[in-house]
Amino acid sequence: MNYLRTAMLLAGLTALFMGVGYLIGGAAGAMIALLIAAATNLFTYWNSDRMVLSMYGAHEVDRRSAPELVGLVAELAGRAGLPMPRVFLMDEPQPNAFATGRNPENAAVAVTTGLMRQLSREELAGVLAHELAHIKHHDTLLMTITATIAGAISMLAQFGMFFGGNRDNNGPGIVGSILMMILAPLGAMLVQMAISRTREYAADNLGARIAGQPMWLASALLKIESAAHQVPNLEAERNPATAHMFIINPLSGHGVDNLFATHPSTQNRIAALRQLAAELGAQATPSVGAVENYPPQGPWGRSSSRGPWG
Repeated sequence: MNYLRTAMLLAGLTALFMGVGYLIGGAAGAMIALLIAAATNLFTYWNSDRMVLSMYGAHEVDRRSAPELVGLVAELAGRAGLPMPRVFLMDEPQPNAFATGRNPENAAVAVTTGLMRQLSREELAGVLAHELAHIKHHDTLLMTITATIAGAISMLAQFGMFFGGNRDNNGPGIVGSILMMILAPLGAMLVQMAISRTREYAADNLGARIAGQPMWLASALLKIESAAHQVPNLEAERNPATAHMFIINPLSGHGVDNLFATHPSTQNRIAALRQLAAELGAQATPSVGAVENYPPQGPWGRSSSRGPWG
């Protein structure tokens, strides 16, 4: 059902793009918009990972430069049945992470230095497993394509303003152009957010199964959300179209869990993870408020809970 909803939302986003093209140039405009969408998606398919990693100044690490991090990714990738992705580190104090790449064979996982400092080993495992779930679900390509189309819709709508008052074409007119410039990007943003929300729940579920303990991810989500409200991510502020790629919205104010939220509310995500923990017979924490104190050890400390790495 999640895949069907995602496909419908992506189709709606493409249709909105063509609709803006039609308002600007009629049938020819719609066809041009379709060709633009195809060209941008083709470019995104081959270059999305390099673009976003470069944008955030991420540098690749290996077993020599970051042995624990890379070793943990390798262990979890093996459990997920995935090829080993490339691992990147971002010099960013806000704890956060994202995955990118056109397919599992060409995927990358990027984490911030803030994430490495503030999370325990178990919590980090939960976050990495969540990102590997996005890779396994092919969400990394999907989310980049939605961001690309949404950005193109905004640019196309603004471009349409130049034709609104031209009586030699069948454009929407000045009033229609103004409405299009406002409503088309808004519609694109809403669809983009709805797609992101759908995929986050699915990645939480699979990621928790990969890690083997849903409450590790629950604990990490609370810590990341709290920090995101206090520590600004300046690069994300300059590139808000990429915010949906992170495990927690790096632009976060207080989110609302509705169809158009960039991410589901953390409380609802934790509730779903607690339910999954009960189904899997895993140890759950006493209450949502106490999740942030689990595991009891500090960053990279060894808690009583042991994961698949020993």
